Amino acid sequence: MSRILDRRILLLVISFSASVQSTKVLSEWKKCGDPECEKAMSRVQATTDYLGPDCRYLNFKTGEEIMVYSKLSRENENLWTGSKGKHFGYFPRDAVKVEEVLIGEEVEVLTKETDFLCLHEDKYTFE
Repeated sequence: MSRILDRRILLLVISFSASVQSTKVLSEWKKCGDPECEKAMSRVQATTDYLGPDCRYLNFKTGEEIMVYSKLSRENENLWTGSKGKHFGYFPRDAVKVEEVLIGEEVEVLTKETDFLCLHEDKYTFE
């Protein structure tokens, strides 16, 4: 009975640490094409296959087109956010090349806690 309880506690700890990781703020600031981050900033093409570490990240294959909506700034400038079809998420900027710039001037805004939550089936998943 003790072994079963130990395993359940271990699973609970693993589950909790995974949930904390998936809601971690990746940057306090981001750059967008407008104050609401609703306008696409650029169109990029994947130069490599990419599989993100969790559900906040956008997965793609070489050659796919992605619309960029924001770029994390200051403490984590390597991650951009964008969409591919109905999928949206973070990806490393060095995994893509810019094909077309749609917005010339970027606006820096504070990120929100909801920027770092997983989006499943058009609903935010709060862990």
